[in-house]
Amino acid sequence: MTPELMEQGARHAEAYRAKQSQRQGQTASGGRSAGFARLAPAPGEVDVTHGRILYLEDVNVSFDGFKAINHLSLDIAPGELRCIIGPNGAGKTTMMDIITGKTRPDSGQVFYGSTIDLLRFKEAEIAQMGIGRKFQKPTVFEQLTVFENLELALKTNKAVTASMLFKLDSKQSDRLAEVLHTIHLADSVSRQAGYLSHGQKQWLEIGMLLMQDPKLLLLDEPVAGMTDEETERTAELFLSLKGKHSLMVVEHDMSFINTISDIVTVLCDGAVLAQGTLAQVQADERVIEVYLGR
Repeated sequence: MTPELMEQGARHAEAYRAKQSQRQGQTASGGRSAGFARLAPAPGEVDVTHGRILYLEDVNVSFDGFKAINHLSLDIAPGELRCIIGPNGAGKTTMMDIITGKTRPDSGQVFYGSTIDLLRFKEAEIAQMGIGRKFQKPTVFEQLTVFENLELALKTNKAVTASMLFKLDSKQSDRLAEVLHTIHLADSVSRQAGYLSHGQKQWLEIGMLLMQDPKLLLLDEPVAGMTDEETERTAELFLSLKGKHSLMVVEHDMSFINTISDIVTVLCDGAVLAQGTLAQVQADERVIEVYLGR
């Protein structure tokens, strides 16, 4: 989540709401052909009638002849915590780029809920819909305090005048306090972000995403570089978010994955190689050959 994305999200919010109000009767996601017209949900709402918040079907992407994504199909349920593993070059980052609008696929379908075709929207618009992404390297405002970082991430008018006159209301204050507790930084509220540990900066960025009330979080190698204690507390954090949010976690730390995962998807050569519990995919000979056995 970059500052530019936050500013773009505010500018595009009104355009997104207008666009959503004009759209209706789209084909539902989840591989099901709609036999009826369905009105698009109101802004801020996602239609999960069919039990899926994210659905990718037969997605393909090539870069200069290299097929980064190869007939990729997968889906995620509301409130699910899905772990994605795979060797370098498997297509994990490209998949997240597609979901967030950074990369456009050559073909295929990508739906958010049953009615929102993500391929119709730009990156900032998708972020405004409630899809948050955290990259491997934490991106926080290091000269600001923890409190100021979270306050800045609120969904508010980012225009200069509005920002200067902005004051937290009671509901926003309660939300900020709740997020501080969730991310284990309640005791560091006045601390300058630049002085936080690597793990604490990761938590702060996740907190900044939570302040925007996302329904789906994409998290890229969140525990890379963390201490054992920070990794354990991050697992607790993710498990506390499960059910309230849908999470897609790309990670290589198998111990961490074992702690948090219900379903693990293994990507290889831009496609799903295997899927199941961690024990099931670890026992899969194909997975051992291309990933775990290396």
